[in-house]
Amino acid sequence: MSLRTSYSLLAPFYDVVAQPLFTGARRASLARLRTDARREVLLDGVGTGLDLPHLPPIHRYTALDLTRAMLARAVRRAGALDVSWVEGDSLRLPFRDASFDYVVLHLILAVVPDGAGALREALRVVRRGGELLILDKFLARGTHAPLRRLASPLLGSLVTRTDVVFEDLLDATAGAAVTEDAPALAGGWFRAITVKRVV
Repeated sequence: MSLRTSYSLLAPFYDVVAQPLFTGARRASLARLRTDARREVLLDGVGTGLDLPHLPPIHRYTALDLTRAMLARAVRRAGALDVSWVEGDSLRLPFRDASFDYVVLHLILAVVPDGAGALREALRVVRRGGELLILDKFLARGTHAPLRRLASPLLGSLVTRTDVVFEDLLDATAGAAVTEDAPALAGGWFRAITVKRVV
């Protein structure tokens, strides 16, 4: 089953699990958005829009998701935010180079089949000095985690991978520097990471 199909089917039920589990971590991650000036922000993999209530209204947002079903639910949460909606693929972002000041990647790098490719695309569309705000589950490099690794092929084809090592994604990406890396949930399995484009 493709991710487009599985997430279209999951859209009506996604919030039941994701909203209570991740609200605090989402809010803390989005607090990293500076509010001293209006900026262009890409919400890459916006899903049902659970980030939207925690966004500062000063910015202009572009919300992208692979599925129309997810976007339809996200639109209802936009309120007075300035948001443009795009159905598109995180692995082939339909935007010009250096279009955004921030890219928000919440629970997306471990979902897509090529996390390094999605990270490279996010870096491509962010301006030099701009930042990627990442919140996701990552194995620490060198961690065995046999159950997570065993379950990952099946879960990855349906919902999300459980064996992604962020440092491996970063090694396959040029022009990026980690400026913040903090545990967010589940004893540090979920991490809040800030990556700056440096070239």
